[in-house]
Amino acid sequence: MDDVRPAVYTLPPVRKLLLSTLGFAALAGIAWLALTSLAPGSSIAEWAPCPRNWGWVPAWRPRASPLDALPFEVAGGHGKLCYGRPSLRGRVMIGGKAVPFGELWRTGANEPTTLHLDTAVRIGGLVLSPGSYALYTVPGPEKWEIVLNRSIRQWGLESEYDDEVRSHEITRFTLPVATLPDPVEQLTFRALPSATGAVDLVFSWQHSEFRLTLEPLTVPSGDAPLVSPL
Repeated sequence: MDDVRPAVYTLPPVRKLLLSTLGFAALAGIAWLALTSLAPGSSIAEWAPCPRNWGWVPAWRPRASPLDALPFEVAGGHGKLCYGRPSLRGRVMIGGKAVPFGELWRTGANEPTTLHLDTAVRIGGLVLSPGSYALYTVPGPEKWEIVLNRSIRQWGLESEYDDEVRSHEITRFTLPVATLPDPVEQLTFRALPSATGAVDLVFSWQHSEFRLTLEPLTVPSGDAPLVSPL
């Protein structure tokens, strides 16, 4: 008797291409989730994308306030500020119900605004080691309080700034705020370098503007405490 070989089913080329594409997309999605969840602050500062706090449901929803990244060079290294960019849309935000004077604010939208560094810098009388730090503020008519915190995985809602998050707070200091003659529609940060290697992070929104200075350690200012990230 002749040998009867079983039929071998071969995927059509189109279906094989479709499955390969879906597999690649799934792997790319997993890699993206891992990169935006696990990358250390020093990597984010130089090349990795801004992180998302995927443990919170709002992180998966469409964002009315887009996430933006401000990369800059400082103290011979790299920094990146990751922040949500809300718009006025005809509303009074700073000094209104959304961002009242005298109350803690995430300085943006969605996740708290976060500073990522791959080099040590001096800020507000402290030396920050490479890593990631949340930037909160307490707005006021003439000056704003700057709040730096080592906790970065919470959602930005001010109600989430509980005792656990507060326990990782590292400093508070005040900065003068300038009044702009023309309103800035969308919250914006700019990085302005100086000849000393320092960088001013300039916040502008509505009629308010302040400058947060990051200095290299070569700029003398006494014995500043060293702070490390979580």
